[in-house]
Amino acid sequence: MKENPYDRDSFFQQYAGMARSQQGLAGAGEWYALKRLLPDPAGMDVLDLGCGFGWHCAWAAEQGAASVLGIDLSEKMLAEAAKRCLAEQIRYRCCAIEDYEYPADSFDLVVSSLAFHYIEDFVNICRGVAHTLRPGGRFVFSVEHPVFTAEGRQDWLYGEDGNIRCWPVDRYFSAGPREAVFLGEKMTKYHRTLTQYVGALLAAGFKLSGLVEPEPDPAMLYLPGMADELRRPMMLLVSAELG
Repeated sequence: MKENPYDRDSFFQQYAGMARSQQGLAGAGEWYALKRLLPDPAGMDVLDLGCGFGWHCAWAAEQGAASVLGIDLSEKMLAEAAKRCLAEQIRYRCCAIEDYEYPADSFDLVVSSLAFHYIEDFVNICRGVAHTLRPGGRFVFSVEHPVFTAEGRQDWLYGEDGNIRCWPVDRYFSAGPREAVFLGEKMTKYHRTLTQYVGALLAAGFKLSGLVEPEPDPAMLYLPGMADELRRPMMLLVSAELG
């Protein structure tokens, strides 16, 4: 059975209290950069892989998408999405990203936010997305940056005075599972290199159209700890299209 900490009550309550859960895209420090990579979804059929609370589904619907399908493994996340992000063209489905059937030529845009580092086989996901996109379709996603995932623990190294010294990077070229702690919960994430992310896209027939290592939104630098996010990349944003 696939790991799904988001349906555990204690973890879900902590996640639901985060700024990006409460405020939606306005609380996501990378949104200002990610939206620049996204095409105008007006009239498009959109698939959101790992839709969570449905914020990107709502954005696509608000911009005039013809249809939006959000899939997520967490029933609790989808229940919140159904409450917060309702529009007549949005449908939600409880399904693992790896188990979705990716019907041929069904979507114009596939988006995903911070989900693929939970999935072991990114190569197969790229093949599925290429199969389900129509010619000229776009694939835009965010993941945790390889520098962020490499060492595994996902925490700073601290000096004896308790201040941050640096961010550890280790085993960078050894792709595979890492035992991380997020919101106090142990979970498995999958590290892969930048080369492996891009290589999987190219092998599936995509052409890279954008790659961004976003700094935090300047408007959010006043938040506690946000200035430290300028010391190392936390996220990687990618835009690709079918040739």
